[in-house]
Amino acid sequence: RRHTAALPTFAYRRIEGISLSTTMSTPGASPPGNCKFAIPKKGRLFEKVNAMLKGAGINYRREARLDVALAVDLPITLIFLPASDIAKYVGEGNVDIGITGIDIVRESGVEVERIMDLGFGKCKLCVQAPVAKNITDVSTLAGGRIVTSFPDMTKEFFGPLDKEKGTETKVKFVSGSVEAACGLGLADAVVDLVETGTTMRAAGLEVVAEILETEAILISNPHSEHKDLVDLIKRRVDGYITAQKYVMISYNVTDDIMDKALAVTPGKKSPNVTELADGAKAISCLINKKEVVKKMDDLEEIGATDILTFELSNSRM
Repeated sequence: RRHTAALPTFAYRRIEGISLSTTMSTPGASPPGNCKFAIPKKGRLFEKVNAMLKGAGINYRREARLDVALAVDLPITLIFLPASDIAKYVGEGNVDIGITGIDIVRESGVEVERIMDLGFGKCKLCVQAPVAKNITDVSTLAGGRIVTSFPDMTKEFFGPLDKEKGTETKVKFVSGSVEAACGLGLADAVVDLVETGTTMRAAGLEVVAEILETEAILISNPHSEHKDLVDLIKRRVDGYITAQKYVMISYNVTDDIMDKALAVTPGKKSPNVTELADGAKAISCLINKKEVVKKMDDLEEIGATDILTFELSNSRM
């Protein structure tokens, strides 16, 4: 069923000179019929996504000062947005596909299809309180003042605690510098993302409870008319991610040690075994990058020879 809901007001907001209206005619706008792909516009998430798109062969030309770019050789328009807005745009059907965090999707409360997890941008949404208060039971914060950029999830988390204790937790939204709220006397605790914990510790805070584990994900609108392009993007991204996780290992073994060698390198699916002119076997398969050195040591110890590894630039499984 085609998505026919009216476009929300923000869908027509100009993004650095570009309107997202489907009747766009301004220079640099999305050509009619293109699949619209929203990606984070800045920060470490943009850098990761940009490298991933390049590795997946989704190249684009971006004019200076514009937040819209056209893909090369594909009918795809890339739209650069704050990560916190992307789930809304995808859920409302203003763009077809996007990359944002699980936390943003949950907070936005929109219906999207979670196509795949991307394996980067991993962190946790946590309740954090001043170390000096030595709070070990999060329920003691029920009825207090909580500052966060995730008000809906925060209310959802404290709701059962409030019901149990007969309290009403006061949740206040701020868009940034959440960790400063306790030090300024504005909150008893905060709910914020924790990656390494450096910012949290610098603010004198510690984790009291974990609400959600999050990472970057690829999402699409369930009613998108570009299912074929969405699937193509998924396959390309999946191929690139696989290539980043694995390397190809190749080595030679004699029949008497082949079973031991295959136990060391069972492969992602199964090894490729080729018979050599001298009767030995050449084995090749994928192994996890993190295990490369250990696998080579184990193979050498068994008696394998000519052990080589090869980096992958892309793949299709």
